[in-house]
Amino acid sequence: MNPYLPTAYRPENDVVHACLKHLSSTLDWSAIQQQATPWVQSVRENPPPFWAMESLLKEYPISSAEGLALMRLAEALLRVPDAPTAIALTADQLGRADFEGAADSALARLSSAAIALSKYFLPEQNTQATGLTQGLAAKLGAKTVVAATLRAVQLLGKQFVLGQTITEAQEVAANSRKRMTHLRFSYDMLGEGARTMSDADRYFKSYQNAIEQIANKTDASQNPAMSDGISIKLSALHPRYEHTQKSRVMTELVPRVWSLCEQAARSNINLTVDAEEVDRLELSLEVFETILSRIAQQHPTWGGFGLALQAYQSRALALIESVVNLARKHRVKLMCRLVKGAYWDAEIKRAQELGLPFYPVFTHKHHTDISYLACAKAMLGANDVLYSQFATHNAATIAAILQMAITLGAPKTAFELQRLHGMGEGVYREVLKDKSTQCRVYAPVGAHKDLLAYLVRRLLENGANSSFVHQLADESVGLDLLLQTPLHATASSGITLPSNLFQSSRQTPERVNSAGTDLADATMFNSFESALKDLTVEPVSQFELSQLNTVLTEANAGFREWASTPVAQRSAILLTAAEQLETQQHRFASLLVKEAYKTWGDAISEVREAIDFLRYYAIQAQQIMRPIALDGPTGESNFLQLKPRGIWVCISPWNFPLAIFLGQVSAALATGNCVIAKPAEQTPAIAQAAIQLLIQAGVPQDALQMCHGAGETVGAALVAQKDIAGVVFTGSTPVAKIINRNLAAKDGAIIPLIAETGGINAMVVDSSALPEQVCDAVIQSAFRSAGQRCSALRLLCVHEAIADNVIEMILGAAKELIVGESHRLSTDIGPVIDTEAADSIYRLVDQIKGARLTSAPTQKTVNLGATYLSPMAFEVAQIDDVKAEIFGPILQIVRWKDDPQLVIEKINALGFGLTLGIQTRIDSRAAQMAEAANI
Repeated sequence: MNPYLPTAYRPENDVVHACLKHLSSTLDWSAIQQQATPWVQSVRENPPPFWAMESLLKEYPISSAEGLALMRLAEALLRVPDAPTAIALTADQLGRADFEGAADSALARLSSAAIALSKYFLPEQNTQATGLTQGLAAKLGAKTVVAATLRAVQLLGKQFVLGQTITEAQEVAANSRKRMTHLRFSYDMLGEGARTMSDADRYFKSYQNAIEQIANKTDASQNPAMSDGISIKLSALHPRYEHTQKSRVMTELVPRVWSLCEQAARSNINLTVDAEEVDRLELSLEVFETILSRIAQQHPTWGGFGLALQAYQSRALALIESVVNLARKHRVKLMCRLVKGAYWDAEIKRAQELGLPFYPVFTHKHHTDISYLACAKAMLGANDVLYSQFATHNAATIAAILQMAITLGAPKTAFELQRLHGMGEGVYREVLKDKSTQCRVYAPVGAHKDLLAYLVRRLLENGANSSFVHQLADESVGLDLLLQTPLHATASSGITLPSNLFQSSRQTPERVNSAGTDLADATMFNSFESALKDLTVEPVSQFELSQLNTVLTEANAGFREWASTPVAQRSAILLTAAEQLETQQHRFASLLVKEAYKTWGDAISEVREAIDFLRYYAIQAQQIMRPIALDGPTGESNFLQLKPRGIWVCISPWNFPLAIFLGQVSAALATGNCVIAKPAEQTPAIAQAAIQLLIQAGVPQDALQMCHGAGETVGAALVAQKDIAGVVFTGSTPVAKIINRNLAAKDGAIIPLIAETGGINAMVVDSSALPEQVCDAVIQSAFRSAGQRCSALRLLCVHEAIADNVIEMILGAAKELIVGESHRLSTDIGPVIDTEAADSIYRLVDQIKGARLTSAPTQKTVNLGATYLSPMAFEVAQIDDVKAEIFGPILQIVRWKDDPQLVIEKINALGFGLTLGIQTRIDSRAAQMAEAANI
């Protein structure tokens, strides 16, 4: 944990009350309303041009079908290289909306006509683009309308990007200054985070060039805070800008940042480090302090180094105080840009997925506003070391800042306001009538196709129903409501907390989500490392087949008692086990790291999955075991009721030795059956610890027994017993078929087999997909966990129009993965389970009919008793060439064109149906492909 910051996961209401206490009686809200009211009235009476955000949201609200279609087209259309996909995308989106009757300006009528015309020419939304058989005229019409729609989207993009190059952007900025001489600009060389080192190199050169171009048109003698400047994104400068790669960040990224800072300092222009996601905050602060200490030594009078801070984070006020303390410690004047935040949806989802105790961002908009004002006060009060920059489009917030500055005695030269290019123009037109008010435009620069993901984030932010920009455009929102005070706390979270994510009134008792861990939070992770140090894995004795009759006798006796135990009592025992497992999460995760070679992220996720299994089956059993009264003739009582079957043999795998083990066992126990568990021979200690946990929670010892040994001996012997009621198996398809044949050959009642096996899991990517998202998904699914998941990606089918770029990005990202010992936090890919597994992988790799794309070593690496494989990728000619599942970090790639439904048919023909991924922006196509897939 960084010594300057508290944990990000605290009760929201506590944080808000601390912010309100910090504000105390600083603000007179009635005076703020009086100042902001004429600004808002003027904007509504004299609206900005059609393409400005306020007018655009008024015409096409994001909550409407038209606004959503426009957003999706803006996000994807410009990057689609092939005409059939562009036609399908346009038809899909425009078919869901009605663009007729748009605003009355000439540009609005033109764009509306083009979009409305599209709907006339394009096929119905559920028609495949390749199925346009209405003749040449229809095809030409479709392409023509797509071109018109493309042009409309380009016009939209131009309103939110200052220029496609820094030179073009500077020319636009110069023209803007002719109308408003005191404007300044901060150029943001637009792009998503780097996935490869070549991406990072390209962004680095782009930043260098931009600094040089800005310097050429800047008076080097002026105060750098008053000059134009640049904003840089640390995740664009290194492909592994993550907390787990801190060592690489400090040795590889910091020199790059320092190089840019030196270049800016020599030219006396300003450079601001942009804010990023919560899990990178502490790492960003460490990079920031390292650079700051060097500035203090080599450029102490520069005053142009800055940091962007997000008010929607629960640690925002603490972060401001930390930055102020650092500035005073190093005696350096800093620029500090305060924004409200840009990754809210992603932060909420991440907290939910990880099962974190609280959200790291505020869940009520007015709480973010409170935090923003509290941070603004702290910044204005530190004008001796901070040049404050307040980025906001909210008229009330602007008025509040101006009032606070007067109250705190901060001169207008000590701070500036900021707006995003293309947004907030109406409000700032009014605010800047006071020539003494300083203003800077945050100006995105880059190719329009690179702008799109960024643009959509801004549309979502400012187009949200609760946003000021959205409400400003909605004249039904009165001024009292629009400018109402945010200075009050709401006790409850605005969104269901992660722990309650799966609760429902239909479940009795309600299911609690398993608690998780943020590995970026050192206070959470330290306890896991401590548990690993204290862990000793005791050997587990092999089961003697001579004891099999004794085990079966005990199980039969135990079954009678356990089956008669009320389902509510059985459920309570499993729920107790879930609670105990959650309190022992550190020990079990450490067991998974040590015995199963899991990385920390995978280990913690598996413990959580095991907890969820225990709770899920405990609750489900109470539902399905209830007698159901059936209708019948008078005088009869008819009921449907499930009963326990007897002794189940549960055979679990080594790749999920806790989650799948407990999933199988808890499902059987919850429904009143007894279990003889045969865990994987590689991971018996984990299974034994899980059984001890269940017995301590109240499961009778004769109702749950474990037989550890090889599958071909112990497993086969258990399956062969006539007394068993069923078999649950997770593993390879060949072994499942052997078990199936053995069970079918038995005399007497048919014995059920529940089998989960692997498969050739595929992902289909069309040319509308975002390459960065595809890359992230492929790396995670194909290579993480050393590819040792039943659901891991084995076959990537990518449209030929984008294949070169996507494949290059995947290969570059794979090179950045760290293969190593699983207990190291920096490790991405731990060992495969054993040498036998590695040998099997290489035998199958030798049979691949395709070109090898990776430069990984052709031989496995054995170190300290573990076997390591680097990620491997091959390009094959056709889907039919992929013959078998390779259970390791091996990916086969095939290019496709024409009809995506044919791709699905060929995947279906492989004969597997476990998982399928679809990456497309065409909703109707995704639905059709999913419907056609055999999964």
